[in-house]
Order: sequence, then structure tokens, then C-alpha cells
Amino acid sequence: MAKGLYTKRNSGRKMDEVRPMSAKVGIVPSADGSAMFETGKTRAIAVVRGPRTLHPQHLQNAQTGILRVSYGMMPFSVSDRIRPGPNRRSEEISKVSEWALSSVVDLSGFPNTVVDVFIQIPQADAGTRVAGLNAAAMALAHAGIPMKEMVSAIGVGKIDKTLVVDLDKYEDSDYHEGEGSTDIPVVVTSRTKNVALLQLDGKISIPEFKETMEMAKKACNEILKVQMEALKNIGGSNE
Repeated sequence: MAKGLYTKRNSGRKMDEVRPMSAKVGIVPSADGSAMFETGKTRAIAVVRGPRTLHPQHLQNAQTGILRVSYGMMPFSVSDRIRPGPNRRSEEISKVSEWALSSVVDLSGFPNTVVDVFIQIPQADAGTRVAGLNAAAMALAHAGIPMKEMVSAIGVGKIDKTLVVDLDKYEDSDYHEGEGSTDIPVVVTSRTKNVALLQLDGKISIPEFKETMEMAKKACNEILKVQMEALKNIGGSNE
């Protein structure tokens, strides 16, 4: 397909418009905290366990607790069955999600302990890492884990020469018939509006990059409202 302006999204959305969102907190009663975040056809579930004593003992930190994050896609979350178990992609997303959440979580009051966050993707249509982070932040808050502020996450990027928010699978891969697009997952903190995570896959100019950051912060404000409404309505959902 020839390069040019991407003038009409397949979904009918505006270029700066996120997919329809819904969120729910307290979906796993046996967990210390849990949440679901859905955007379009992508759904993420996060479960929190802890704080609990960290074993083996030599991994403990006497000054603070430790946050561990595990991300995985369920075998039938996409049309082609995924091989169960960790892989390079899931390990990378687990680690960057851990970094982003660690920037706002305060475990100084829980020395020698661990808080585990398990993120699972039962249905995927692009944007799984940011959906997982949105669910994880809500699950941590639901578990009562001390947090300096919330975080919200969104994918922004460029299709041909057009800047867009919240790419779906068609825009991220199918539209380009293998060429790919520029995808930038961004995590923004709720109060200070700091960027807690930023990754770049593709090419983009500096002026375009600055514009996508403004688009990301605006979208994260919308996502934050959905997250906070779900936390106020524990046991129900916000759509």
C-alpha cells in the first residue's frame, strides 16, 4: 500500500480517539486485589497477591518490599494459538511493566516481603501491554498497596504520515501488509503527569514525537477517569 496520509480509520474513530473502554475491580474474590480493563477487543486481567514474606530469604530486602510482575497471553487470546509459558516478548513486557509500576508503588513499609502482580490477556487486538498496565494499577489500588499516584497507559504512534492514538491490530500490522507502523506505548502518572514508561517501535520525527506525547497525555486523562470510576464502584463495572 502506498505511503501517504491515513485519512480514515477502519474502526471509524477519530485519529485522537481511544477505543471504547470498560473496567471492573474485584473480579477475583480470592485475590488480595484484582481488576479487568478492556479497550476495544483487547481485554486484560490483573491479580495481586501480597505483601507476603519473600522466599528464598536471600532475596529479601530489609529496607523495602519487592514488586514482581508477570505478563502472559492466554493460548487462545489471538487467532493463532500461542504456545503456553514465558517467551522473550512476555518476559520483556513483564520487566517494563514492573519498572513502570515500581515508580509509583511504595513498599518501604513492608520490608522482606514481595507483592506479585499477575497480568493475563484472554483476548488480544493490539495494545495488550498498556491494557495490562491499566488493569494492574487498578488491582494494586484495590489491594490497598500504598501508591504515590495512579498510572494510566496508552499506545500512540504513526500510520504512514498520520499520528494516531490507540492502534488496533488492523492498524498495527494488517493495514501495512507486513510493513508495520510506528507504535509508542506510554505510561503517564496521574498527579505529576510524569512519563513512567516510554517505548518506541518504528521511526518518528522530533516534532511528531512531541505531538504524540500530548495526544498520549490527553488519552491517559480519559483512561484515568475510567480507572477511578471503577475503583469507586468496586464489584461493578464502568463502561
